[in-house]
Amino acid sequence: MYLKYFGLAEPPFSITPDPAFVYLSPRHRDALAHLLYGVGQGGSGGFVQLTGEVGTGKTTLCRCLLEQVPEGTHIALILNPLMSPSELLAAICEELEIDTAGVESSSKQLVDRLNGYLLTAHQCGERVVVVIDEAQNLSPESLEQVRLLTNLETSKQKLLQIVLLGQPELRELLQRRSLRQLAQRITARYHLTPLGSADAAAYVAHRIKVAGGQRNPFRKNAMRALFQRSHGVPRLINIIADRAMLAAFASERADINAQLVHAAADEIQLGEPGARRQRWPWFAAATTGLLLALVAWWMLDSEPGGSPGGPVQAAGPAMQEATVEAVANDDVERATTAAPPLMLDADWLQIQHQAAWQGLASLWGDSSDAGAIARACRSGEISGGWSCLRENGSYARIRQLGLPVVLQLQADGESLLLLQGLNSETVLVGASVTRREHQRNLVEQKWLGAYFVAWPQAANWPREISRGQSGPAVQTVLELAGRSKPAYRGPAEFGIEFEQWLIRFQQRNGLDTDGIVGPRTLLYLMRPSISRPRLLEEW
Repeated sequence: MYLKYFGLAEPPFSITPDPAFVYLSPRHRDALAHLLYGVGQGGSGGFVQLTGEVGTGKTTLCRCLLEQVPEGTHIALILNPLMSPSELLAAICEELEIDTAGVESSSKQLVDRLNGYLLTAHQCGERVVVVIDEAQNLSPESLEQVRLLTNLETSKQKLLQIVLLGQPELRELLQRRSLRQLAQRITARYHLTPLGSADAAAYVAHRIKVAGGQRNPFRKNAMRALFQRSHGVPRLINIIADRAMLAAFASERADINAQLVHAAADEIQLGEPGARRQRWPWFAAATTGLLLALVAWWMLDSEPGGSPGGPVQAAGPAMQEATVEAVANDDVERATTAAPPLMLDADWLQIQHQAAWQGLASLWGDSSDAGAIARACRSGEISGGWSCLRENGSYARIRQLGLPVVLQLQADGESLLLLQGLNSETVLVGASVTRREHQRNLVEQKWLGAYFVAWPQAANWPREISRGQSGPAVQTVLELAGRSKPAYRGPAEFGIEFEQWLIRFQQRNGLDTDGIVGPRTLLYLMRPSISRPRLLEEW
């Protein structure tokens, strides 16, 4: 619709992987090099693992790999691994055009046919590679079957190379004790992170140029906003940028500013909706970090004879004073931050392990809540006015959440580490004045993706809210979603329309699409309204 207006020959921000639009950042080039290494002789018949958050470009890299494989390489590409072990074997044989007539239901005979094919390819000096996309969806049984395929070998060489592409959950899956034999056979692994701010700007400029544009309509402030709202995830950049260009066309603007980008992101419910902050101007001035839901919940009696409560528990005077003091001392704390060390030394990590919960409680405003937070995180239940979730993900997932978290490190024994800040190059970790800045990869060497996120929550808040329910809790959830209706139109109800909206919201945020407001969905509904604490991007 806007192509002619901006002088473009084709859409620059389609989310369909198109090799013509590929922009390889340094991280993407490194990832592609790992894949090519694995496909070539360097892999030595083991596994190659590439992981990355949703939308970071794994499938695009897979297309690039297929275009650059060495001559004499046969590729079996499995795009949907949600199948039984025997079905997976049959799919691999089908991709390699192996005749399986009459043996489709026999795993042994399928392996025999595949082995014969591999031996023939080896005699011809050719290589065979199986690439499995979305590998986090493989069942443990299918993964074990895939591992057994690497036993097909001659006296000197493995006959089959396997590449696993998947979301961060794949790393957790491969940590299972039952799959340790497979994990030991991974000869090359790489985790693909989102683009940094400079690469994000270059990515946008590249796509506009390839689409035929003579100039980049995105101003510098628009690029900053685009990076902020997308967190550097290429797919999200495409979605927001496309919507912003459409908005500029509709309003007949030659350039795209930050306001248009934020409006586009708000429309598709990404990041921190600026429209909601404007709708509740009093909230930006709050120093206690209480959530939007608090006011709506306080106005309704939820328990006879009891004090009203909401998804977030009210902070007492001590918590308010502690928060104000934390704001006042923020510059002092930054000044005392230690210089970046070269290593994560064991003594410092031990101190941080002991101080993690207290440090997280201090960020929320009252260090005395450390015990309640720790109990909530250990039990998964509301404790002392706090709720907590144990999540598995990546830096990109934490940036999307936008809140400080406690990382669960695994190397050299389990330990905890408070994550206060995160940018494209470094992380700010540790509690109070002992916090440090480190290179992201130093922490990642000891972190397998598990982390805890906690928030204040009233003890009487329901565990789940679903279709058919009504009352104060539903009213609060609708407020958080920006879909409430005036009180004179009757009590709030969780209807099918809101359930459908909620499922789309869950899909956009990588949540279970069950249409139910459980703790995880509630947290993602609340996060735009949390003004403090926030995950730092600059310090």
